[in-house]
Amino acid sequence: MDNTTAMLREWLKAAQSRYHYVEWRPMEEPRSYTDEWGPKHWPPSRFNHLMKLRQAALKAARERWADYILFADSDNLLTNPRVLDLMMAENLTLVAPMLESRSLYSNFWCGITPQGYYKRTPDYQPIREWKRLGCFAVPMVHSTFLLDLRRSSSRSLAFYPPHPDYSWAFDDIMVFAFSARQADVQMHVCNREHYGFLPIPLKAHQSVEDEEESFTHTVTEALIDHSLKPTELLFVPPKLQDTMGFNEIFLINLKRRTDRRERMLNTLEALGLEVTVTEAVDGKALNSSQLKALGIEMMPDYKDPYSGRVLTRGEIGCFLSHHATWIEVVERRLQRVLVLEDDVRFEPRFKRRMQTIMEDVEKAQLNWDLIYVGRKRMQVAQPEVSVEGVDNLVEADYSYWTLGYALSLQGARKLLSAQPFGKMLPVDEFLPIMFNKHPNTAYMSHFEPRDLRAFSVEPLLLYPTHYTGEPGYFSDTETSTIWDDESISTDWDRKHPPKTAQQGRIRPIAQNSVTGDTPPPAVRASRDEL
Repeated sequence: MDNTTAMLREWLKAAQSRYHYVEWRPMEEPRSYTDEWGPKHWPPSRFNHLMKLRQAALKAARERWADYILFADSDNLLTNPRVLDLMMAENLTLVAPMLESRSLYSNFWCGITPQGYYKRTPDYQPIREWKRLGCFAVPMVHSTFLLDLRRSSSRSLAFYPPHPDYSWAFDDIMVFAFSARQADVQMHVCNREHYGFLPIPLKAHQSVEDEEESFTHTVTEALIDHSLKPTELLFVPPKLQDTMGFNEIFLINLKRRTDRRERMLNTLEALGLEVTVTEAVDGKALNSSQLKALGIEMMPDYKDPYSGRVLTRGEIGCFLSHHATWIEVVERRLQRVLVLEDDVRFEPRFKRRMQTIMEDVEKAQLNWDLIYVGRKRMQVAQPEVSVEGVDNLVEADYSYWTLGYALSLQGARKLLSAQPFGKMLPVDEFLPIMFNKHPNTAYMSHFEPRDLRAFSVEPLLLYPTHYTGEPGYFSDTETSTIWDDESISTDWDRKHPPKTAQQGRIRPIAQNSVTGDTPPPAVRASRDEL
């Protein structure tokens, strides 16, 4: 049910006193368009209605002698509280703050054909990826932009009716861009700062439910580096939460990392997921006597493959945190759980795709112990084996990271029976040993049996929130001290970034091939602007 009008009315009752002037023009009709294929299809009649609405807003602003008018689509999230001041300070007639999405898509074009359609140019990506910073003259901005009404050149701008010389697609952004060119008003996009987010447009055949999932993903992306809270002026009923058929979803979080805990709880709430927060073991707080009491010894001759260093206390803390979760699974006889770390971002439609995979696993009666949901694939010489009868699942080969994984009761028992404390190495090195896929045979010789049945979703549904070198990146496992000497600190991942860097490009010959839904990864996806 679309109750947008009722929600806006309720909000206005509480908020209108804060504004100089509010004009309320509710329209219950049309609820649909006779020439539309579905709720996400944009036929000419729908564009016509939208252009009239935008023109009415522009006309009202002019009649009120407003200095500026800000157009902002209702599904755009402006996360920078200074965005209006920053755009006005640019002193431009028409300027847009560059908005981010889960891909290269944004609210501007760098190229346009004579007919007003999008044209790919080499200028776009450097701006979109902040490799060039500033305010740039572009032929198209849309979705969110600021118009300076004090300038005489703005007076002839219009959304409706289209300019007499306009004879191409009946589309509000193309009509307005043409109007700007005819009025000799240059559009600009600014990327000096991060301003907000917008969702990727859906296809005509998609549904309102798809739109909800898309917007939810936009919210979860914004939550990575921003605090978003619903307005206090409007009652928002809590979203129904469940565990996607798992007995429990565990979120491993250090008590001192309240920032990550708050972000993850807000994100999981937006996704409609019920979680149990389990307190991680803080490696920085471990001392030598505690390690001795636990019987922890580093595996003989273990060295980090990138830096050559020994085990860190942060890595021990990480291992103990996962180990404690495995113990709880066995003690409570939980048949299957999902384990999440607190620095992950979720792919679009995470919940629906995860549920589908687990339902297919059950239908196929697959004997499984562990299923990676997020990881860094380390064996990239050849493709992994797809699982017959289960879409979007492969047999896992050598992998790094424990961002998120499904674990069965049987799998937890196997991991605990290995008794790893006396021969410890990082947990993401331990897991491939247990499913007999570690390239170092000397490491594997310390553990028998190595019969963990491990798989991975394909494509992945979880990625890290940040990679080495990016703003906001911090590793509690790498930034620590070495395991047997508290005086030697470690912060070597910045000097040896491949370990915590983004997955490199996998050659076509080694690409995994699976049946089922295989959208390109949202994170860092290379796709057209439109």
